Amino acid sequence: MTIKLKLELASGQSLKGAPLELLSKGVPIARALVDERGHAVFDAKPGAAELAVRVDRGILKTI
Repeated sequence: MTIKLKLELASGQSLKGAPLELLSKGVPIARALVDERGHAVFDAKPGAAELAVRVDRGILKTI
């Protein structure tokens, strides 16, 4: 199963290269990197479960 998303920050900062994890029941089941347009694509096994996405916020820089 392919899951596509687009991420946008209200601040206008880019998330290019940000590592993301797709979680099922709090456990990572797939990983992706954000591209230059803010898109990320996960490949995961099909199934019925609540999903969440975790962003490594440590990559964000403060000005």
